[in-house]
Amino acid sequence: MDGTRDRASGASGPGGGAGEGCLVGAARLVLRGVVVVVVVPVRMVWDALVVVGRSVGAWVLRPLGRALLWLLRVLVAVPLELLWRYVVVPLARVLGWLLRYLVLVPARWLYAYVLAPLGRGLTWLLAPVGRALLVVLAEVADALGYGWRIAGRVSRAVGRLLGTLFRPLVAEPARWVHRTVLTPVGHVLRDLVLRPVGRIARRALDTAREAVRQARSDVRRALSGAPGRRTDPPPGEPSELGTRTLDGSTTALTKD
Repeated sequence: MDGTRDRASGASGPGGGAGEGCLVGAARLVLRGVVVVVVVPVRMVWDALVVVGRSVGAWVLRPLGRALLWLLRVLVAVPLELLWRYVVVPLARVLGWLLRYLVLVPARWLYAYVLAPLGRGLTWLLAPVGRALLVVLAEVADALGYGWRIAGRVSRAVGRLLGTLFRPLVAEPARWVHRTVLTPVGHVLRDLVLRPVGRIARRALDTAREAVRQARSDVRRALSGAPGRRTDPPPGEPSELGTRTLDGSTTALTKD
């Protein structure tokens, strides 16, 4: 019916003819035949795999899983349950019973009949000693405080006495010795010894500097061959400018 509608539409379409509709129908039939030939085997293989998978899951995998679960329960869960129920729990009960009767009961008895009476006896024996020790410690502390206060008063009194005696016995004699002995002696030493020695030392230093300067000048003149610088003669010595020569203009013969 679709082919008839297509042929009718192809025959009645604009520019279409009966020959063109037959070609399109023939091509469509060939294409569908090829697709059927290719797809049918693939679909058959797929359906076969689906059937085989369902069969394997229903008849192999499920029974195998049930068998594994049964083995796991029989070989692991049941032994562990039996071990817990018949070994661990009774052993824990036995250990707990041995702990009230072998540890707790003796410990309770030891505390009730040994440690507590011993502690009360020691308290009754040591209480007077403790009280006496406290009294002794209190008295010692009081004596130390009293001695500390008395020592402070004595120290202040001795300090005031020393301060009173220091001025007439030490400060005034020291001031008198400084004013009447050390100061004049210091002035004498300064005027008669230190100042002359200082002047002599400065002159010696000046002389040494001049000698060093002259030695440097002589060495420089000897190395370079240049005429040396004329130096002034010492006081009292005749100057070279003042000597009488025949060539000089300052001689007595040439003076007017």
